Amino acid sequence: MQPSLTNSDYDYIISGAGCAGISLLLHILQEPELQGKRILLIDSTDKISNDHTWCYWEEKSGFLENLVHHQWNSLVFHSDKETISLKIAPYSYKMIRSIDLYAYAQNVTLKRSKVTWKKATVTGLGNENGLAFVVANGVKYTAEYVFNSIMLEKTKLAFEKDNCYKLLQHFKGWVIETKEPVFDAGEATFMDFRVGQELGATFVYVLPVSANKALVEYTFFNEKLLDRSAYDTLLKDYLKQYWNLDDYTITETEYGVIPMTNHRFEVNDGNVINMGTAGGWTKASSGFTFQFIQKKTIAITQALVKEKSPIIKKKLSDRIFDLYDATLLNVLVNKKMTGRDVFYYLFSKQKATTILKFLDNETSLAEDLKILSSVPTSIFLPAALKELFSRGKK
Repeated sequence: MQPSLTNSDYDYIISGAGCAGISLLLHILQEPELQGKRILLIDSTDKISNDHTWCYWEEKSGFLENLVHHQWNSLVFHSDKETISLKIAPYSYKMIRSIDLYAYAQNVTLKRSKVTWKKATVTGLGNENGLAFVVANGVKYTAEYVFNSIMLEKTKLAFEKDNCYKLLQHFKGWVIETKEPVFDAGEATFMDFRVGQELGATFVYVLPVSANKALVEYTFFNEKLLDRSAYDTLLKDYLKQYWNLDDYTITETEYGVIPMTNHRFEVNDGNVINMGTAGGWTKASSGFTFQFIQKKTIAITQALVKEKSPIIKKKLSDRIFDLYDATLLNVLVNKKMTGRDVFYYLFSKQKATTILKFLDNETSLAEDLKILSSVPTSIFLPAALKELFSRGKK
């Protein structure tokens, strides 16, 4: 890495103050060697609302442990066949609310004169005269590196033109409060597949934070979004049918769409480095992103500390897990097997801890083979071979 470029406006620009952008900022600010860096964080919003809820699992206290809103040591999985209690020790399943992350980051940077927050809409990114740049609200800002998590038009067009799988994980959730104690705050519903599967893999998760309060989210894996009101009807019906609830108050709502795709997102364009979903950090087969963001932003930060390139290329192990993800997408898109049955096979035949480790891309090859033996070979092997062959041609 070159020494700090004095003719740049900043050392680093972070384009997008979502989970990836803020996680990178917080990791950088922890490093003594990077304390003097001039950092600009740009986002189009004030980041004062709870627009996301992130859930993840880990064994010990993690980087943002002080922001964990609630955690569970027990999970449950429902299918049309049976209910399975998932023993996840030594993992804990944790929830962080975006409003807490935003407030924490703003508080941490309040007295940091080298860190600037700017509310502006990013419309362009690029490289010029050895510097990376961002164009926001018509103004160009330069830096040694730009770390971008915003899906600009160029990225969207490349995705649309690619002949890849394009499933969407879309969901709407309610935080509800009940008059009477209903929930067990020590146990979360990881996936409830008892609901209708007519529109593709469909499940609900229920995350109680007290006996009277929970986040209930209806989730789909398919190609087409629903009308917003349709999610409300489904949530209402679910709460009535499975929780016998029709008297509750909705205190918050959230809605999201995550691409589940084998598209190869551009890692970087010169010194513009893509992050989050824009950088291909979202796990294609599940939509889980939070822990992948932490791993990647730690790797970027350590590279900056060592004055090496922060462009993090995929390792062989990453590409193997990409193949697994593409194989599942092949099965789901081509309707060779339902998502409900796939996840039932996995959780009924393997330890929950092994599956969680697999979803984190951390299992060994021996563990992978054991997990893959849980699903029908006649369906998954041809799909895997097809994906392996097609990847070789790209």
